[in-house]
Amino acid sequence: MESTGSRIRQRRKDVGLTQPDVAKLIGVTKATVSLWENDTNTPNGPNLQGLSKALKCPSTWLLDGKGSATEKSNAAWVGDIEPWDNNTPLDSDEVELPFFTEVELAAGSGSSQVVENHGPKLRFSRSTLRRKNVDPAHAACVTVSGNSMEPVIPGGSTVGIDTSQTTITDGALYAIDNDAWLRIKRLYRIPGG
Repeated sequence: MESTGSRIRQRRKDVGLTQPDVAKLIGVTKATVSLWENDTNTPNGPNLQGLSKALKCPSTWLLDGKGSATEKSNAAWVGDIEPWDNNTPLDSDEVELPFFTEVELAAGSGSSQVVENHGPKLRFSRSTLRRKNVDPAHAACVTVSGNSMEPVIPGGSTVGIDTSQTTITDGALYAIDNDAWLRIKRLYRIPGG
């Protein structure tokens, strides 16, 4: 059975690169490339993405041999994920939105429990909210209960609500309070109001 290291070595030769060439392209040492090819270490994170780009093949093929070395992929490395908690300071482009865990929007029969929550928050970049024309002062997140909105919104999903949007656009999704029943539905104007 072919190993990750042997796929890396063979693909490197197929594209006409030496170990020093690969090392230079992705910013590692020749020794690191040698360790990968000898299955002593396995590339991951940005190194795996750089190796995939240098060898012009999907990273999944390098790691597990599935698919083809020449198959095209639209995946791209966008950076590391940084863990955070309630004590992590906000970046200059971040804002915290309240996450009302006690409020459920029903995608089905309806839910009537509304409890103010001063606990969990979800972080969003201000630029993301700005692109969607959402003012953080009028936004919150809640959980969807039920499955009548599937596959658009699966039950258990977390959704963001812009409470400033009160004008109905036909076919758009809305969180509505209908006689104390909280629901998420697609709304349409009908003749006669």
